[in-house]
Amino acid sequence: MSDSLSLFWKILEIVWINILISGDNAILIALACRGLPEERRRLGVVLGAAAAVALRIAFTLLVVEFLGVPYLRIIGGLFVISIAAKMPLEETGRPEIDSQKTLLAAVVAIVAADALMSLDNVLAIAAAAKGSKRLIVFGLVLSAPLVMFGASFLMSLVERFPVLVWGGAAILGWAGGELIGGDSIWTAHGLDSDVFPEIIGAAGCAFVLLVAGTLSVYKSVQAKKQQDFN
Repeated sequence: MSDSLSLFWKILEIVWINILISGDNAILIALACRGLPEERRRLGVVLGAAAAVALRIAFTLLVVEFLGVPYLRIIGGLFVISIAAKMPLEETGRPEIDSQKTLLAAVVAIVAADALMSLDNVLAIAAAAKGSKRLIVFGLVLSAPLVMFGASFLMSLVERFPVLVWGGAAILGWAGGELIGGDSIWTAHGLDSDVFPEIIGAAGCAFVLLVAGTLSVYKSVQAKKQQDFN
C-alpha cells in the first residue's frame, strides 16, 4: 500500500469511527441548544461542538502521550475491542440533557456532557491514528461538521444499512488489536517486528466479528422465544 493511500485509509478510519461513536453526542448538542432563541441556536451548536472537539483533541493527545508506558497499549486495546464487539448490538439511544436558556450555559453543558461520554471515542481514535497526533487532530476536525450537522441523516443511514456499523466494528477491532501489538513489552520477547501488530490486528478484527455475531444470534433467539411466549 502506497504512503498516500495508507494515509487516506487512516483518515477514513478516524472519520468513520468518530461518526459511528459520536451520534449520541450530536443529539446531545441539539438537545442542549433547543431552549435557546432561534437566532442563537445555530451559534450554540457551533460553539458547543467546537469546544467539545477541542477538549476531545486535548484528551486524545494526552492519552497518546501515556501509550508509551508498558501495558497501557494492551489495556487500551482490550477496551477498544470491547467497544467494537458491542457496537453492532447497541440500539440508537437518545441521551438526556436539559435544554439551556443562555448561550454560555448551553456551551458549558455540551462540553461537560461530551467529556463524560467521550472515553470510548478518545481511545478508539487514538488506536485508529496509531499515535499520530496530526492524524488525530485532522480526523477529528474533519469529522466534526459531519457529526454536528448530519447527525440525523447519518443515524438514519446507519439504521438502514447495518453493514456500516459492522464494518466500523471490524475496523475498530483491527485498530484495537494493533494497539495491543504495538505495546513496548513485546520488544523484550522479540516480537517487535512490523508484522506482529498487523497479525494481532487481524486477530482483534476476527474476535470482534465472532463475538458480535454470536451475541447477535443469541439476542435474536431470545427475542423469538420471548415473542413465542407472549
